[in-house]
Amino acid sequence: MHVSVREVVVSSEPDSSYFLRVDWRGRGLASGFQLLLTDGQDAWRGDVSEAAVSGEAAELEMQTERYVQDLQQALTETDANGAVTYGFALTPTPPDRGSTVTLAYEKVQKDISFRLGSVLLKAVPEPAEAVRELLIHSLQRGNTLENQNQNLEEENRRLRREHQRITTELKRYSGGKEALEAELYSRFVLVLNEKKAKIRSLQEAVTHLQETSSEEQKKKKKKEDSVKSDRTADQEEDDYGGSTDEEPEEVQSAAASSSSTRGRSTASPLDDSLKDITDVAPSRKRRFRHLGAPEPQSLQRKRTDPPAGSSKQQPPPQRSKDAAAAASAAEDLFEDF
Repeated sequence: MHVSVREVVVSSEPDSSYFLRVDWRGRGLASGFQLLLTDGQDAWRGDVSEAAVSGEAAELEMQTERYVQDLQQALTETDANGAVTYGFALTPTPPDRGSTVTLAYEKVQKDISFRLGSVLLKAVPEPAEAVRELLIHSLQRGNTLENQNQNLEEENRRLRREHQRITTELKRYSGGKEALEAELYSRFVLVLNEKKAKIRSLQEAVTHLQETSSEEQKKKKKKEDSVKSDRTADQEEDDYGGSTDEEPEEVQSAAASSSSTRGRSTASPLDDSLKDITDVAPSRKRRFRHLGAPEPQSLQRKRTDPPAGSSKQQPPPQRSKDAAAAASAAEDLFEDF
């Protein structure tokens, strides 16, 4: 059972004050409700059925849900605002203590009023009992609201303490967070500087290696060019030496030996016998000088020849042996004489 008590002002008696109690079952007034009206001395009671509520909604051409909402706001003063007001009318005026009265309720919006409904109230035989019940309900309601208020205040204080605790913890966490961020930032800066220095050193090393590699490549290319130029010069010298150098000394020595042999073979012993004995020594000296004279000239030509030609000629010791052989051949010739 839901109970609501409110003060109402009757339009025909603005100076009088009435109290209206509404009792209903369920979630709203759509299933019917009971009214009790009293001025503190007399009391009137009446019932409104579910069919009466539906009939009033149909007469006003309103949906039942919308009509029940306006009816509940008018009788219980719930969700009322300044734009919409509700008024009451009581007939007859003033009401007779032992007679039946009619209570009408209407809605006023933008200076336009329309009647929501009316209910027939009968006089209560014992109005004091009805007033006592109203007072008891009001006291109980007041106590309930006071207890709820105290509970709400206690809850509010608890929430305030919790809020203060959370605020303190939040400040502490915020301070720790800022300190941690500062420490992490300092570490990050330190690591970043180290990485920058390492990257800088690596870049310098790469630059140095590139420069060194380029220099080595230049040196290598220069050396290869020098070797190529030397090879070209050697080849040119070889070609030049092969076309202009005189014949080797071995060939000359062989030619000299063959010429002396031919001369010895062609010379007649009779002609040699015709010469005086005294002329043998000078002739021997002249022949020896003639045969030994080419040796200094060949050595001098060997010294003046380019290095390219030296690889194709015999070494100097071989020339000395040839000269000695030529000298021994001349001595043998003289011995034959």
